[in-house]
Amino acid sequence: MPDMKNTPAVNPENTAVGVKKKEALIGIDSKRPVTRGRSAMVTEKPKNFKESWGKMIRYSRPEMPAIVIAMICALIGTIIALVGPGQIQKITDLITEGIMGSIDLDAVTATATFLLTLYGISWIMNFTQHFIMATVSQKISQRLRTDITNKTNRMPLKYFDSTPFGDILSRITNDIDTIGQTLNLSIAQLITSVALFLGSALMMFITNYILALTAIGASVLGFILMSIIMSKSQKHFNRQQRHLGAINGHVEEIYTGHNIVKAYNAEKTTKEEFSRINRHLRDSVFKATALSGLMQPLMTFIGNLGFVAVFIVGALLARDGVITYGVIIEFTIYVRLFTQPLSQLAQSMSSMQSTAAAAERVFEYLEEEELLDESNKTRTLDKVKGNVRFEHVRFGYNPDRVIIKDFSADIKAGQKVAIVGPTGAGKTTIVNLLMRFYEVNAGRIFIDDVPIEELTRENVHDLFCMVLQDTWLFEGTVRENLAYSKEDVTDDDLRKACKAVGIHHFIRTLPKGYDTVLDDKASLSAGQKQQLTIARAMIENAPLLILDEATSSVDTRTERIIQRAMDSLTEGRTSFVIAHRLSTIKNSDLILVLKDGDIIASGTHNELLAEGGFYAELYNSQFEPSA
Repeated sequence: MPDMKNTPAVNPENTAVGVKKKEALIGIDSKRPVTRGRSAMVTEKPKNFKESWGKMIRYSRPEMPAIVIAMICALIGTIIALVGPGQIQKITDLITEGIMGSIDLDAVTATATFLLTLYGISWIMNFTQHFIMATVSQKISQRLRTDITNKTNRMPLKYFDSTPFGDILSRITNDIDTIGQTLNLSIAQLITSVALFLGSALMMFITNYILALTAIGASVLGFILMSIIMSKSQKHFNRQQRHLGAINGHVEEIYTGHNIVKAYNAEKTTKEEFSRINRHLRDSVFKATALSGLMQPLMTFIGNLGFVAVFIVGALLARDGVITYGVIIEFTIYVRLFTQPLSQLAQSMSSMQSTAAAAERVFEYLEEEELLDESNKTRTLDKVKGNVRFEHVRFGYNPDRVIIKDFSADIKAGQKVAIVGPTGAGKTTIVNLLMRFYEVNAGRIFIDDVPIEELTRENVHDLFCMVLQDTWLFEGTVRENLAYSKEDVTDDDLRKACKAVGIHHFIRTLPKGYDTVLDDKASLSAGQKQQLTIARAMIENAPLLILDEATSSVDTRTERIIQRAMDSLTEGRTSFVIAHRLSTIKNSDLILVLKDGDIIASGTHNELLAEGGFYAELYNSQFEPSA
């Protein structure tokens, strides 16, 4: 994924949205629904631990064979480890019996050798299990990242209009990392702990049921307290992940618009906002960590309590000759094997609670509403004349706020059409609908008499090249930025386009010319960035063209150079020009004047001036001296 080094600060009235190919950034009309600030706290929903992990297990089905093998290895390793205390009992009894006489060293050596062999096999099984789980966890994490990236390409723009970018990035980075770490470490530990816990309990009952009941009875209290703590701490883990996403969103916004923050002396306000979100995050982390942190020391105490109880009861049984001293030694090891998994289970459950919250956010994103499937569409437009027709188009970003009320226009092939009007009139919204970034609420849009809803979005996007007010350059060479998403671009094509917009000389002065990497060290002015994006559109050479305030960031001299290039670029292709500087669109074949979502006037520049209406007021106001 390219690093958007030069993405401008986000304005809720002119949001830049990353989209495939030419729609990488598109300004949204100011009357669209105003979204939350990037630092807004996300409304919480009730979460379900079992439901989140149920989704995680279903998602991991392709890796289930490997996970089953890991579980089998864990079981084999655990069973072998559980045989060890019995062999230690034999060694103890042999030594005890030989204290008054001679110790059978051959029997002790044979038993010890057998014990070491068992522990070696157990280590191999445990190593295999951890290796498999480490591999599986990385595969699942990789697949989650891939699915989220693919999901992003299928999401409607309205989702990104209302969701902080930082929150989305947090799901891809923090949440998936949390899932990967738990799958790698906690799940393997959980499998071993459960097997060891059940196996040691069984072996204790086989060895002596009285001591087994004593040890287990001392541990029942730990289970009850652990269940209570888990139920209380889960909500705090959910809040922790959501507040983490919120703070990432706030930081992303502030660093992107750092110059604006400095220019308006907003450091104090942004610092207070950051402190507020950070405080919420701290409180959530503290409560989640404090509650989950109680489990491990609690299990340690319960384990020590089990040791004491076994020693007391075991001493009484040994005194009465019911058991030997070797059984007491064997049982102390079983108690350790029985209580050790409790501590590990407590630690694993803490990780799994955090992972449940992370998985909820990841799957919540993966389950968001997508764009309609267009795999059944076979109709395409390859050779396009460029006729465009709007028929009674009606649209609103929210159903209760209609922006475009009844828009109709008939544009002939090759015409240069200017769309003008006050801020919020719906100019950029028309472009969004034409590109099918959004679907109309009513009415239809045609290209060469073909309704665009019958074409795939990819086909519609291929018909347009775009130059937007907001420049977008990724970290890569000048050549890669100019030939973005287009193959077979020759050096001659690059030079011709750059000479046409007046940027060729500047590129030659760069250290490596067209192979210079554009990153933080490459100092480009706003105008130079705009010239590069205009050259990119010329290289694309699509049959229809959209210019949205394309010369807003350049000086007057450069604007004249670019204007001549634009005249050459628009020649022979249908073009839509959105401009506030009306002097730049005087030579348009058709000017559509929008106000409050409706066309209130149309015609050439001279015709509209002669009418003396709203367009004439807009045009003349740009030349009136300020009071």
